[in-house]
Amino acid sequence: MPSESSPKPDSTSPPPQSRSPSPSPRDTLTLRALVSTKDAGVIIGKAGKNVADLRDQTGVKAGVTKVIPGVHERVLTVTGPVDAVAKAYTLIISQLVNSSSPAPVTSSPSAIHTSIRLLISHNLMGTIIGRNGLKIKAIQDGSGARMVASKDMLPQSTERIVEVQGSPESIGRAIEEIGKCLLEDWERGLGTVLFHPSSDDRSTSGNRRSGPGFSTSNPPASRRSNGDGARRPQSPHASPPQSPSSAQPAANLRTQNISIPSDMVGCIIGRSGTKITEIRRLSGSKISIAKAPHDETGERMFTIIGTPEANEKALFLLYNQLESEKERRVGREQQQAELQD
Repeated sequence: MPSESSPKPDSTSPPPQSRSPSPSPRDTLTLRALVSTKDAGVIIGKAGKNVADLRDQTGVKAGVTKVIPGVHERVLTVTGPVDAVAKAYTLIISQLVNSSSPAPVTSSPSAIHTSIRLLISHNLMGTIIGRNGLKIKAIQDGSGARMVASKDMLPQSTERIVEVQGSPESIGRAIEEIGKCLLEDWERGLGTVLFHPSSDDRSTSGNRRSGPGFSTSNPPASRRSNGDGARRPQSPHASPPQSPSSAQPAANLRTQNISIPSDMVGCIIGRSGTKITEIRRLSGSKISIAKAPHDETGERMFTIIGTPEANEKALFLLYNQLESEKERRVGREQQQAELQD
């Protein structure tokens, strides 16, 4: 999927899907962050001067989403080599700190404490967290920043917030390490449903909890494209043809992959396939399921083929089904615990 061109200085172009599919995609990172409308104005600057200067100083592409009436948050997108993206975020955060201070900041840069909210694919959080939390601890120890990963996916998306706290310099160091992690496992980010702030959102912390029902052990990548170029699993079940998507021209179809824990596959398929059939019908996407786990995590690969709109609907329905099953299991465990008491 072609990357977006640089936003015009006074414009706020919608963010690209996450990573630029340039000839060397593994060398290019697109990192999104959630910022307030006020901060977005500072980042852009008068007549686009600040964002233009940022591009000149770092060589990155940068932009923020357009203003939506009644919505107080916008999405910042920065694309470029990892070190350039980290440098750009450091400059942006320093700029925000200076703009919020009534007087010029005179204290040591390391004494300044602030934060940035990064948007990271839920399906890929494990790369940043690492086994037993070792990776996130190493990033924090090495950078001097603190990282807090939200447990909730943002509304209508499969992204979560990772808040990085500290001085602008320590946050920049942490972002560079996070970016390296994301590029290492970029394929895990294929199929991410990106968060778009809207007036319907009740909270930017999301309204669905992540947890045992989701593959949080998977590595997170910076979001690449929204599933474009996703590889099909080796042994998927053939799914029946679907009416809406099968009627679409092939050029409009996209393939997206997501990993689902094996013990949750049954709840998505349903008795005699009723639930997965309903998801296919409502979304219009073709959905096939790998016969066996695709790697040592024991997760099964779901392949979704359809228009971008149909695939987004399918992903939303799949994650909602997972959430419902997770809540059912938690409720059952609580009932069993109460009976034992």
